[in-house]
Amino acid sequence: MKLLTGNDLKSGAVIWWTGHDWSIHVEDAADVGEHGEAILAVEEAARRVNAPYIIAGEMTPDGPRPAHIKDRIRALGPTVRPDLTLKPADPTAGDWVI
Repeated sequence: MKLLTGNDLKSGAVIWWTGHDWSIHVEDAADVGEHGEAILAVEEAARRVNAPYIIAGEMTPDGPRPAHIKDRIRALGPTVRPDLTLKPADPTAGDWVI
């Protein structure tokens, strides 16, 4: 599974490609498969996302998750200030970060 991620140009928030738009929630992410590079080029040219890139992901019963720890942390927000982390739809999200 491949996921497309980057940062929102206006807010700087981490965003995930949903298959038709961007979301701040990783559980909304869609598998871009072999189309990731083409989507990345179109979205970056349209200036809807900053520094997009493709990452490895894995499907879980609660939705897609980044395979690498760096992107798992990006999906939730700062680890040093839990009060600033994104409140995901998955209440056990803290369990899959580390």
